[in-house]
Amino acid sequence: MTPPGRTPAATDAPSLVGQRFEVEVGPVAHGGHCVARHDGRVLFVRHALPGERVLVEVTDGTEASRFLRADAVEVLQASKDRVKPPCAFAGPGRCGGCDWQHATPGAQRKLKVQVLTEQLRQLAKLTPAEAGWDGSVEPVGGKLPAGVVPQWRTRVQYAIDPVSGEAGLRRHRSHEVQPIDHCMIAAPGVSELGVEARSWNGMASVEAVAATGSSDRQVILTPREGARLPIVELDRPVSVQRIDDHGGVHRVHGRAFVRERAAGRTWRVSDGGFWQIHPEAPDLLVSAVLEGLDPQEGENALDLYCGVGLFAGALADQLGEDGAVLGIESSKQSVADARHNLADLIGDGRVRIECDRVERLLPRTGITETDLVVLDPPRSGAGRDTVRHLAGLTPRRIAYVACDPAALARDLAFFADAGYRPVSLRAFDLFPMTHHFECVAVLEPVAG
Repeated sequence: MTPPGRTPAATDAPSLVGQRFEVEVGPVAHGGHCVARHDGRVLFVRHALPGERVLVEVTDGTEASRFLRADAVEVLQASKDRVKPPCAFAGPGRCGGCDWQHATPGAQRKLKVQVLTEQLRQLAKLTPAEAGWDGSVEPVGGKLPAGVVPQWRTRVQYAIDPVSGEAGLRRHRSHEVQPIDHCMIAAPGVSELGVEARSWNGMASVEAVAATGSSDRQVILTPREGARLPIVELDRPVSVQRIDDHGGVHRVHGRAFVRERAAGRTWRVSDGGFWQIHPEAPDLLVSAVLEGLDPQEGENALDLYCGVGLFAGALADQLGEDGAVLGIESSKQSVADARHNLADLIGDGRVRIECDRVERLLPRTGITETDLVVLDPPRSGAGRDTVRHLAGLTPRRIAYVACDPAALARDLAFFADAGYRPVSLRAFDLFPMTHHFECVAVLEPVAG
């Protein structure tokens, strides 16, 4: 199979890995890198900032490649937005988790603004104004000065070095492990477990979870084939689960779930199931969705890719006794959690949760119209067919929660074709130091 970005001939061409070039760094691109050019060929450069002059070292590509990947290994002319990375494990050839440790917090948000602006322009053919966006990526938890790293990540999956048993994180685009003694963006509840200080021989990964709605702490172990589970003794009480060779999750010790708190409810999240990893994200996103949809009593709503029921519960509370919400989720365990979390609303008929893929079940529901839709699809987006089906239900408003700006922009283009336009768009910096951010777009049918 030919690697992405290469022609078949490129796999046999002489490698350029390790070669160094001096380049002028151009604009930021989606994915945590900037664009540069050398001898007519595009380079995607990490650890650089727009406008800098740097010495790069090629990390991937051949003489026949359409583009090369490279790291900035020496800064010859620095941007005013550059700072010394606060993390000792950030930089070329090291941890691949944080893309923008070398930029001030304000500069990081500006880079994300540029990425979203470009994705909207290229894929949705929209200006920020046409998308209803004020052109900002909103800081979360207050603005931080340069050099201060927010500890926001409540779930961290550590990779385990197969030789030493040390916990670490993957290097960029690599299976190699960068051992670490502390992850600076990990939430205090994760760091206090002391995962990095232990040896994990025989394990492929150790995921640490620190609930923010309770004192629940959990580790999820993935053993290497044939390895026995270790006795887990960490610095705080913790429940333990393991993942088998087929991806199944099994309780070893303690609860099989953690308890989170958001939108006025306690939520059970089992088996390392999906929950927003920034502690402020669930309430923030619920607020943005409800503000955008403006639900009215007695209306009907769809919650697609509903996870453990966060938006379904919040909507049902607003729609009153005569309203109804249908949630659709493909994960069986998340559906079980959602039904547990929303048992009171399910009991009085205001919420129903079904288990299947959205694109498969939605056409089978027999629903011909609805008032409101909220969807929080995976990183790949909802896709043309699902968008077309949703538009055919003629909702008065749709709230689209997106973790990938390119997928959001593609789906906004599909919505435009189906007669819906964005009337507001907000972007939130829920993943500082990385290239990721979250968006909430609210759409309405085009008048006339």
